[in-house]
Amino acid sequence: MSGVHNHSASARHRKPLTIAFVLVVVFMVVEVVAGFLTRSLALLSDAGHMATDAIGLGMALAAISLGTSRGKAGRHTYGMYRLEILAALANSVLLLGVGFYVLYEAIRRLQEPPEVLSGPMLVVAVLGLIVNIIGWWLLREGSKESLNVEGAFLEVIADLIGSVGVIAAALILRYTGWVYADPIFGAAIGLFIVPRAIRLGRRAIHILVQGAPHGLDLAELETKLAEIPGVVEVHDLHVWTLTSDMDVASVHLVTREGTDPHPVLDEARHLLETEYGIDHATLQVEPDTHQGCAELTW
Repeated sequence: MSGVHNHSASARHRKPLTIAFVLVVVFMVVEVVAGFLTRSLALLSDAGHMATDAIGLGMALAAISLGTSRGKAGRHTYGMYRLEILAALANSVLLLGVGFYVLYEAIRRLQEPPEVLSGPMLVVAVLGLIVNIIGWWLLREGSKESLNVEGAFLEVIADLIGSVGVIAAALILRYTGWVYADPIFGAAIGLFIVPRAIRLGRRAIHILVQGAPHGLDLAELETKLAEIPGVVEVHDLHVWTLTSDMDVASVHLVTREGTDPHPVLDEARHLLETEYGIDHATLQVEPDTHQGCAELTW
């Protein structure tokens, strides 16, 4: 039996991610306070949108931090990697609540538009745009090297677009007096949050129930493993995702009696790592004269 484990997360992206994360969290609080003070739904919904950025950045940081640790032996044999996925599920529920609240509030405000302080709203929206531009600048290089950082980078770009929407609403409200601009733009941002929250929750649940990674063809993988010289049967093949960018596999490879297991292990490991990106695999090689594994019922 062979265990293969290699973490690819790069710690050099930690500093720009941390700076961007702090900026987003601080300004999210500013937007919440300003949203209530100015009575702007667009600002409040953009604060909810910024919460999605904070989640994306936080999970990217968690993946890098956990990816550089080895995890301690004991009750948590895989370390604490799954905490990232549990946090993602909890945050998706929170974001759904924010999104539906914004939509409910938008409908109410379309019926009775409140007076919105467009001047302070515009100032906060412009500051939000500046924060997102800084985040974009901090993450642009890392996004070219790491899928993890690229996800956080796309979150920041999405919120940058949201900030532009809030600025547009503030300008329309300030210079035309059209009171429906704020709830309409707020609802638009809310509609943007809800499907993203649903997708985040679905991905987290899929990982927690140990579903096979999306895009992985298990039948194809089984066929390729069976084509390794000396292998006559493949069974108990399992592939699942432990946390972001970390897939895990386990499999039993039945070989002809007398086959040297070392080249079988090496070729199977090479196949999993180079063609499927699975660098943590538990591979059990057993001769075809061995009895017992086939008797398992699950």
